[in-house]
Amino acid sequence: MALANEKSVSDGKIWGLCKLPFWHSTSSSVAASSSSIASSSSSFRQHHNGISVDHHSNIHAPLKVSSVAKSLLPTRRKLSLDPQNKLYFPYEPGKQVKSAIRIKNITKNHVAFKFQTTGPKSCYMRPPGGILAPDESIIATVFKFVEPPDNNEKQVGKKSRVKFKVMSLKVKDDVDYVPELFDERRDEVAVEQVLGVVFLDAERPCPALEKLNRQLAEAEAEVEARKRPPEDTGPKIVGEGLVIDEWKERRERYLARQQVEGVDSV
Repeated sequence: MALANEKSVSDGKIWGLCKLPFWHSTSSSVAASSSSIASSSSSFRQHHNGISVDHHSNIHAPLKVSSVAKSLLPTRRKLSLDPQNKLYFPYEPGKQVKSAIRIKNITKNHVAFKFQTTGPKSCYMRPPGGILAPDESIIATVFKFVEPPDNNEKQVGKKSRVKFKVMSLKVKDDVDYVPELFDERRDEVAVEQVLGVVFLDAERPCPALEKLNRQLAEAEAEVEARKRPPEDTGPKIVGEGLVIDEWKERRERYLARQQVEGVDSV
C-alpha cells in the first residue's frame, strides 16, 4: 500500500510537473503569438494606413513636381531683340546719350512688351511699352544721362551698373496697351532679357557704333511717320482747297431746285 501511495503520489507529481509547464508554456506562447499577431496586425494597419496616407498625399506630388519643373524650364521667347543682351551708348560725360534696340514679335499672337530699368532717374525709354502684332517690329530708343567720372578716367568699353529688363505678355488682338496689364497678369509675364550697358568711344568709328547710328536714324524715321496724319479718305480736295462734299452738293442742288420752282410758281 505504501508503495502504491508513493507511486500515485509520484505519478501525480510527474503529471503535475508535465501538465503545468505544458499548459503554462502553451498559454504563454499562445498569448505571445496572439499579442504578436495583434501587434503585427496593428503594425500592418499602421503601415497600411501609412501607405494609404502616403499614397493620398502623393496624389498632388506630380502636380507639384510638374509645376517646379515648369518653373525651372527656360521660357519660350516671344520677342527677338537686336542687340540681344547689351545696349551700346556713345560715351559723352555730362550729356544725355541715346541707344536703340529693335524688338520684333516672333509669335503668331499679339504680344505686349515693357521696359524696366534700375536707373529710372537717369534713364527712360521711348516707347516704354506697347503691343506688337505677329511679325511686327519696332525700334525703341533708350535715353541715358552719362555722369562724369570722379577721376576723369574714360569709361569706354566698360560696363555700367545700370540694367534694363525687357518683359513680354501674350494678349488678345483687341486689347489696348496700358502698363497695368503687367501688374494684373503678373503670373503670365515673362522676362525676355536683361540688358547691360556698354559705352563706346564716340570719336572712334567701330561696327557697333555704325550700327547704333543706323538704328537711331531708323527710329527717328519711325517716330516721324507715326506723327504724320493718316491719309484722308473723306472729301476730295480739288484746286486750291475747294472741298467737294457729296452731301453738301446734294443739299445745294435741292435748295436751287426749290428756288427755281418758287420763281416759276410766282
